[in-house]
Amino acid sequence: MTRPYSNDLRERVVLAVEAGGSCRAVAERFGVSVSSVVKWSQRYRATGSVAPAKMGGYRRRLLEPHRDFIVERLGQVPHLTLHKLKDELAARGVVVSHNTVWEFLRSEGLRFKKKPVRS
Repeated sequence: MTRPYSNDLRERVVLAVEAGGSCRAVAERFGVSVSSVVKWSQRYRATGSVAPAKMGGYRRRLLEPHRDFIVERLGQVPHLTLHKLKDELAARGVVVSHNTVWEFLRSEGLRFKKKPVRS
């Protein structure tokens, strides 16, 4: 992943625009894109800062709202397999992949049976 331009460069670019330079001329002078000059200038006018916004984001886990149900089911049936748990969630209207269930259980530190119980 690339990293943002330095704040020093951003400040010099914005100061050049504030001094009356056109976005195209300033972009060529500093070797950045015109869209960057426009965005940095807009950010400076809106917030007073040229600092880059946070990169990436937080993706909410799909099964978070169903944590109580999952914990309850694992307490009731400790040998519940991932596939069976996925099927039970699907019956409740939560359609997710096998991997989604596994990732959620792993991140929550919950244990699960890996193989079905033999009769």
